[in-house]
Amino acid sequence: MESDIIAYMVPRLIQTLVEKNLFKGKAILIIGPRQVGKTTLLENIRDKFSDCIYLTGDDTSTRNFFETPVLAQFEAEFGNKKILLLDEAQRIKNIGISLKLITDRMKNVQLIVSGSSSLELSNEIKEPLTGRVFEYHMLPFSVQEMAAYHGRLKESDLLERRLIYGSYPDVVNQVGDEIQILRNLTGSYLYKDILSFQELRNTELVEKLLKALALQTGSEVSFNELGQLCGADHNTIQRYIRLLELSFVIFRLPSLSRNVRNELRKSRKIYFYDNGIRNAIIGNFTPLANRADTGALWENYIISERYKNILLETGITNRYFWRTTQQQEIDYVEEQNGRFYPIEIKWNPKSKARLSATFKNNYPSEIFQVVHRENYLNFLAPIN
Repeated sequence: MESDIIAYMVPRLIQTLVEKNLFKGKAILIIGPRQVGKTTLLENIRDKFSDCIYLTGDDTSTRNFFETPVLAQFEAEFGNKKILLLDEAQRIKNIGISLKLITDRMKNVQLIVSGSSSLELSNEIKEPLTGRVFEYHMLPFSVQEMAAYHGRLKESDLLERRLIYGSYPDVVNQVGDEIQILRNLTGSYLYKDILSFQELRNTELVEKLLKALALQTGSEVSFNELGQLCGADHNTIQRYIRLLELSFVIFRLPSLSRNVRNELRKSRKIYFYDNGIRNAIIGNFTPLANRADTGALWENYIISERYKNILLETGITNRYFWRTTQQQEIDYVEEQNGRFYPIEIKWNPKSKARLSATFKNNYPSEIFQVVHRENYLNFLAPIN
C-alpha cells in the first residue's frame, strides 16, 4: 500500500548523479524547494560513505563557524575527512566565501552542499563558486522514481492521486493527510524564501498572482493582464514571477518562433512544478470526474514531469509550445541538437491529433508523439 512508502526508501535519481561526480575537484550543490528530501539525501550519502562529516546551518555553532572563514579552523575541524556535507546552507551568512576557500584550498575534501531556493534567489553561493561546482536541482518525487520504486502498474493506478495531490514526499507518504500537508506547504513554506528576499512583504500580491497563474494553467499568460487582475504594474508582475521561478514554484514555457509567418512571438505559458501545490492554491481537491480542469491538470503534470527528467539529463534540451495566429498549435516541443520533437498531450486516448503541415515544413522534426493516459509512462518512465 502507498502508506507503506517511506521517503528515504525511494531511491532518488539525483543521488546517482551526485555519486558519479564525487572527487572530481568540484563542489556539489543541491538546490530545491523546502520539504523535498534534501536532508534525507545528505543523510543517505553520509551513511553510505566512510569519513564523512555532516553539518547543518540549523545549528547556531555551525553558522558561527562558517560565517568567519578561517582556513586553519576548517582544516582542524574536517581536514582529515573525505566528504563534508553541509545542509541548510542558506541559513549561513556569506557562505559562498567559505565554500570557495574550502574548494580551492582543501583539495582532499569533497564538498556537498544543500540549500533551499533562497540560495538561488540571493546567488550567494553560485557566484563565488563559478567554475568550481556541479549544480543539481532537487524536486518532489518524479514519476520515473516512483515507477522504479513500486512498479509501473502501481504507479499507473495512482495517476489520479498524482494529478490532484502531487508528489511531495510527505504527500506521498502520509495518505489521508494530503490536503492538510499541502495547505501547510502553501501557507508557510511556499512564500518563505520569496518574502525574506530583499524584504518583500506583499503576501497578498503573491497569493493573488499564484491564484491567477493556477487558473490559467495551460493558457498563454499576459503580464499586463495579470497586473490588472492583481492590481500591480507590469514590471512588478515580471519580478514576482521571476522570484517564483527561482523558488521552484513555477516555471515558464516559451513559444517557439523562428520567423515563420504568423507564429506567436514573445508569448509564454506558465506551469507549476507540482500539481498538488497548484490545486492547494485554488483550494480544489475535487476528484477528476467532477472537475472542469482535468485537461489543464494533465498538461501541467506531463510537462512538469518531463522537466524533472530533463533536469537530470546531461544533454541540453530546449522546451517550447508552438502556436500561430491561425490557431495551429502543438502543446509541447523539445529541441535537441537542432532537431525538433513535437508532442501533443491528450487526456482521452481516443483523441485524434496530427502534426501541422506548417510546422512540418519549417522545422526538421523527429517522430510526432501523442501522449495520453494509457501511454504516458512510456514517455516519462521508459523501460531501459
